[in-house]
Amino acid sequence: MKLIFAGLTGLVFGVGIALSGMMNPAKVLNFFDIAGTWDPSLAFVMGGALVVTGIGYRAVWRRAQPLFGGTFQVPNATNIDPKLVGGSALFGIGWGIAGFCPGAAIPALGTGRWEVVLFIAAVVVGLALRRLMTRMTTAAVPQ
Repeated sequence: MKLIFAGLTGLVFGVGIALSGMMNPAKVLNFFDIAGTWDPSLAFVMGGALVVTGIGYRAVWRRAQPLFGGTFQVPNATNIDPKLVGGSALFGIGWGIAGFCPGAAIPALGTGRWEVVLFIAAVVVGLALRRLMTRMTTAAVPQ
């Protein structure tokens, strides 16, 4: 049942991304082109997502536990460190160059466009490199 609802959630997200046009990198890049062909629709998509998320969180936090799990999985880190800032900057640069964020690129795989496949491959390689760097750094530190 948990996987069915996870799949339905992904389906709703993918349909929303497709209907809003956010699978089109040109539309996303036009949002960043303030001095040229600026397209504010991404701001409306984000604003709508924030409203729905806010309502959803208010409803969910009234529950003692999740419907399909023992406890809520809430991150507790609050510090802003170089890894967070660097990762955020890298995400933003990649988004600005490619016009895709990973969340929108996954449903865009269904379009069969080579640019989407290349972007997802770059994301996977980046994740693997980061994982490798973490292992190497952890192994180098004496216990």
